[in-house]
Parts: sequence; C-alpha cells; structure tokens
Amino acid sequence: MTQKQNISMKTQNSGGIESYFRRIFGLMAAAVGLTALTTFIMLISGAFMALISHGGLSATYYIIAFGGLALSLWAQARAFSMQPKTAIWLLFLYSVLMGIVITPLVLVSSPISILLAIVLAAVMFGCMTLFGYKTIKDLSFLGIFLFLGMIGLILVGVVSIFVPLGATFNTIVCLIGVLVFALFAAYDMQNLKRAYYALGNNGDTKNQLAVLGALHMYISFIALFEYILSLLNNRN
Repeated sequence: MTQKQNISMKTQNSGGIESYFRRIFGLMAAAVGLTALTTFIMLISGAFMALISHGGLSATYYIIAFGGLALSLWAQARAFSMQPKTAIWLLFLYSVLMGIVITPLVLVSSPISILLAIVLAAVMFGCMTLFGYKTIKDLSFLGIFLFLGMIGLILVGVVSIFVPLGATFNTIVCLIGVLVFALFAAYDMQNLKRAYYALGNNGDTKNQLAVLGALHMYISFIALFEYILSLLNNRN
C-alpha cells in the first residue's frame, strides 16, 4: 500500500469518527435541551404540583422516575435490535421523563445554584470525555466498579424514599455520585471510540452506536448536574 493510500485511509477514518461523535453529542445536546424545556414548562404551568403530595413527592413522581429508569435499561438492552429512528424517539421520550423527574430538585434551588451546577457539570463532563477520548490507558477495569457504584446509588435512592437521610449522609452520597458519573463519562467515551473502530463501518450499526452513545452521555451529564445541584443545595 502506498503512502498516499495510507494517508487517504487515515483521513477517511478521521472524518468518519468525527461525524460519529458529532451525531452522538448532537443527539445528546438535543436531549438535554428537551429536558430543560420540559422542566421549564412544568414550572411555569404549575404542572409540578402533580409531583407533590403533603409536603413530599407523590406516587405519580415515583411512577415516572422508575418508569424512566426501566425505559433507559430496556432501550440499552435493545439498542441493536431496533431501528435508529425508533431509538432516537425513545431517547427523546426518556429526556422528557427526566425533565419531569428533576423538576422538584430545580424547584427548591436558587437560580444561581442552577446556573453554577450547569457550568460545573458541563466543565467536568467536557474534561472527562476529552480524557476518555485521548488517554491510552485502558479504562475497562473501571466497568465493574462503576456498575456497582451506580447500583448502590439507585439502592440508596430507593431507601431514602422510606427512611429520611441526614444532610451529612446526603452530601457523601452526592460526592460519590459526582465521582461515579464523571468516571462513567470517560469510560463510555473510550468504549464508544473503540466500538466505532470495531463496528462502525456498517451504516446501521454506526447509527445504533451513536444513539446508544448519546443515551449514555446524556445519563452521565444529567446525573452530574443532579448531584452537583444537590451538593449546592446541601451547602446552602
């Protein structure tokens, strides 16, 4: 193979992976925007009252929250057996549900805390995804620890429904949540890069990977925002 052919192949691969990640982060940005719009509509319309019951969260809130969790798990499990357009609609549906779920947290937060949480989440997310893309270190060893950490956070969230947790414990949980999902951003970024080089030559598979990647990145960013905002609220 000539040097010119090598350069041509490298250019094609570079352009392919760039368009792949543009699609991932474009879909993720659209999902984040839809979440923000949903939360805004919930607040200005007064629809958030359906999520509150006697000073706490209503059954409707928990149905939506756990329904969203189930939808995200199902979508990830079926990512390669559904059409990319269907997967995109599921991503957007999930982002609407998350917009409803985070409404009570946003409701009790100050505008300054919300803005600061968005900026901190964006900076941390950007740094960790860049690290995951650039590093030559294999991050696959993190997989089991991150999975167990996420399961632990979900279990703590379920327990907190029935048993009030103190401010100190909540702060520790939020710090762990920030760490887990910051590392998830780097871990997923590296996996998405590897998956592209292994499977991305096929058009349908590339699109399916892009939607799945957008879902993973969206989850990490929204979780970072939630935990950072909770930390700021605990401090105040």
